[in-house]
Amino acid sequence: MSDVRRLPVPDGLEGMRVDAGLSRLLGLSRTAVAALAEDGRVEVDGRPAGKSDRLVAGAWLEVDLPEPERETTLAASPEVVPGLTVLHADDDIVVVDKPVGVAAHPSPGWTGPTVVGGVAALGYRVSTSGAEERQGIVHRLDVGTTGVMVVATSEHAYTELKRAFKERTVEKRYHAVAQGHPDPSSGTIDAPIDRHPKHDYRFAVVADGKPSVTHYDTIEAFRAASLLDVRLETGRTHQIRVHLSALRHPLAGDLAYGADPTLARRLKLERQWLHARTLAFAHPADGRRVEFTSPYPADLARALDLLAE
Repeated sequence: MSDVRRLPVPDGLEGMRVDAGLSRLLGLSRTAVAALAEDGRVEVDGRPAGKSDRLVAGAWLEVDLPEPERETTLAASPEVVPGLTVLHADDDIVVVDKPVGVAAHPSPGWTGPTVVGGVAALGYRVSTSGAEERQGIVHRLDVGTTGVMVVATSEHAYTELKRAFKERTVEKRYHAVAQGHPDPSSGTIDAPIDRHPKHDYRFAVVADGKPSVTHYDTIEAFRAASLLDVRLETGRTHQIRVHLSALRHPLAGDLAYGADPTLARRLKLERQWLHARTLAFAHPADGRRVEFTSPYPADLARALDLLAE
């Protein structure tokens, strides 16, 4: 069996290679997309496409994704993840700095590395609570988003952290570079989010969506973009990306949500400029407040330097 996806090429992917563009659109690794193209599973306007072919905005992509084996949706096997850094570890939690290109946990269609597999490979026990493929995972970051994540290693920690996220007592702060200058420079975006009515790989502000609230403050304004401090009150998929795009200030490099590809090239960005900067919560063992911060990875720091120039 297979899962056939049919979708138009967004304007922001104009001129991009098939493997790179589909990697962004579908959340797959470039290696996985290249293999699909080599197997004849990728078509553009009804004709087979090679991995190095260039995309044309408005053309129709058809991708035949093979149905994953059952094992790919089960608990992740330990796998060394380059760049996955442990910020803190104890008997209840492991706090990591997630690099780009890593998913939180296994999912259908994803063949790349995962946080839960990387944590297990480092020798830490992972809680067995939760769905089999999400054991220990109490929150997620997009594959293209870097920064702080906490993984539960005890069953008690899993229960307490899930409750904290549900009750919104966890403080999640992100740094983001948005195109242009939001007006006002500080504010709150209160707009419901759900799946895009036409593109199943994207989300959008829709009238009957789930309540979603994002607070932002401008840290620094550059000529072409603004560095924002963003605090999430809710935790919807792609929430920051969707809300800022709805304000007509998409994240720099976020081509799937309307970012300017010219600016992305100038900043040498191959993904959205979004970083989970700080995570603070009550420790599940004794209730004391703990806070963890992640430095900017090299590609985002370089983009900031280029903006300043």
